[in-house]
Amino acid sequence: MPNNWNTYKLSKVTTKIGSGSTPRGGQEAYKTSGTSLIRSQNILDFTFSANGLAFIDDAQASKLNNVTLEEDDVLLNITGDSVARVCQVPKELLPARVNQHVAIIRAKKEKLNSSFLKYSLLETSNKNSLLNMASAGATRQAITKSMIEGFEINLPPLQEQQSIASILSAIDDKIENNLAINKTLEEMAMALYKYWFVDFGPFQDGEFVESELGMIPKGWEVKRLDDLINVASKGTTPRMKDVTGLEIKIPFLKVKDVNTDGEINTNNIDLIPEEIHLKDLKRSILYENDLLFSIAGTIGRVSIVTKHLDNSNCNQALAFIRLKDKEKFKSFIYYWLKSDDIQNRIQNSVVQGVQANISLTVLKDLKLPISSDYGIIEKYSDKVNSILELILQNQEENRLLRTQRDTLLPQLISGAVRLKEFWEE
Repeated sequence: MPNNWNTYKLSKVTTKIGSGSTPRGGQEAYKTSGTSLIRSQNILDFTFSANGLAFIDDAQASKLNNVTLEEDDVLLNITGDSVARVCQVPKELLPARVNQHVAIIRAKKEKLNSSFLKYSLLETSNKNSLLNMASAGATRQAITKSMIEGFEINLPPLQEQQSIASILSAIDDKIENNLAINKTLEEMAMALYKYWFVDFGPFQDGEFVESELGMIPKGWEVKRLDDLINVASKGTTPRMKDVTGLEIKIPFLKVKDVNTDGEINTNNIDLIPEEIHLKDLKRSILYENDLLFSIAGTIGRVSIVTKHLDNSNCNQALAFIRLKDKEKFKSFIYYWLKSDDIQNRIQNSVVQGVQANISLTVLKDLKLPISSDYGIIEKYSDKVNSILELILQNQEENRLLRTQRDTLLPQLISGAVRLKEFWEE
């Protein structure tokens, strides 16, 4: 540690550490608007997710005034499988409270930069320390208030904290900007799909006929997904005894790696030995432009295998779909699988067991209206392919940015690499 850095317990450099509670009545008590109630599912490492954000009314919020969030507060998950995930509260979410699974950590501004604190808690050795604390003793993983108060971090002078946080935040801001752009592009692409193949906008002047899927343009037909593909299969999980002692280097995709927006998050992806990949799991080797569809656990997530993941593999919760004509049908089938109609049909076919699932047969038997003139698909693809390619380019840029950030973060937070203006004589 550099000479002018010091080690502090968090209790000495914060003004608040605490968690809230769930209003009486649980989820039934949540409102459609009001004060944001932040739960563990909203806390992701580095970023906040508004998916499933709950709201409470003024009366409920007043009972949680002791956990009123302020701008720049750091949020730490303190229980369950997502324990030790860390982000900062977005100011647009305020006013807000937290429930009992999330802790607020508020920095003393004259001693500690909030963003530096966030990155410190996300640094690998500190993250592992938090996870180890959470696992100590209890059946359910949990981090207590006293554990947080006693947690030690190394701090440079405040100006250096701010400079380090600024560099890392610039990378995260670019990632968030790409995500926002992709959200808009995705909405555009889905709107085009709906116009062409749900509302049949370009064909309204023509004749329509009845089909098992409702009214469709004359000359169109109903086909099964199976009619358009070469392969629809799934992976499997290798036995641990087969993996032990072998060099692991092949990405092994699971549902957890497929984000709701379709991006494949390679940050914490599992790896398997190449020998297992080429021999035992050769049936499920993935290739660029294969489509992925989650069929167990969290069902209905859709993604595309990118060039970076060519020659990867997957487990049994992910189905992969290999089209007969990838160039012509990739965009069409991708957005068809993501459409509300297909997502609803899939959910209605879910079998509840140890883990909710659907079969490959159900997936392959899904029906869709399609023109016998594939030139129509080509015209649609001409409009959408450029949007989809831009989305994939932004996803790839984000992958590289995350790699850059994750390389810099431990070096900057530990003082192993220092900014030139803070070099010591």
